[in-house]
Amino acid sequence: MSDTVQQTRFRRMLAMRAFDEACLDALRRKAIHGELHVGLGQEAIGAGMAEALRPEDAVVSTHRNHFHALAKGVDRRALLAEICEREGGLCRGRGGHMHPFDPDTNFSATGIVGASLPVALGYAHAFAMRGESAVAVGVTGDGGSHTGGFHEAMVMAAARKLPMVVLVENNALAISVQFSEVSPTDTVAERAAAYGARGLHVDGTDVDAVADSFATAMAHARDGCGPVIVEATCHRFRGHFEGDPEGYRPRAERQRLRDSFDPITLYRARLEAGGADPAALDAIAAEEKAAMKALLAEVLEMDMPDPAEALRYRFTEEAPA
Repeated sequence: MSDTVQQTRFRRMLAMRAFDEACLDALRRKAIHGELHVGLGQEAIGAGMAEALRPEDAVVSTHRNHFHALAKGVDRRALLAEICEREGGLCRGRGGHMHPFDPDTNFSATGIVGASLPVALGYAHAFAMRGESAVAVGVTGDGGSHTGGFHEAMVMAAARKLPMVVLVENNALAISVQFSEVSPTDTVAERAAAYGARGLHVDGTDVDAVADSFATAMAHARDGCGPVIVEATCHRFRGHFEGDPEGYRPRAERQRLRDSFDPITLYRARLEAGGADPAALDAIAAEEKAAMKALLAEVLEMDMPDPAEALRYRFTEEAPA
């Protein structure tokens, strides 16, 4: 693997973390209302999936969607503006952080657990009917893998060999419920065989491993071989949402996860062991932080939606004759 590829992956992870840190800053400034779900600790998955995605592919994400949007090529200025509920956002501030929608990149998200997969199934069915080479990616978590929608989507996708990849970000917590306490299998990936689909299990803290597994899955689906479940194990460093008291895990355990499984720290160590200049890596980190700080300042100067237009876009209206 070239140094350029590795540095690109490192920068992409840093950019994603800087983005979510900017969201946390905006929340502290009361520029974001309601629940905010950040993905700190899961950057390697978003960064790893980016390389295998094509513009025509579709990605349908979850309530924790920022990294997937960035991986799909959603403009980060418009995405941040949407999260901060500004008129300049993807949905003119109406969707917020849980429901961003960008038809230009075929990206969308839903706050309903497991609901991303039936939508991705619809994309995959349309791609197959039209004879296109695009692939639909449905993202869910370990909790979402236990829903009826997951099962139904996999049955239909596998029966028709639809071009769909199901990405399961398994951080072992469905809000507060441990995966090991409710799963009948040790992994989600092993369930793929029951559908006649392919299952891949990967360390979601290793961006190189994620990139390889996700590329394999996308190629499999794109070649007409049917759906793939990619299960990426990872760790969620913060609560389910900002403000979550996290009574289900001790503070010491949270710190242990940060100390041992930070994908950026782990990858930096790999790069330095391969001869990368620590000062150059520091510079990349500083550049991404500065860029996001400047972008947040710009976004916070944008106009809020006009309250008089609160019902706009809520109903379908016939165009005048």
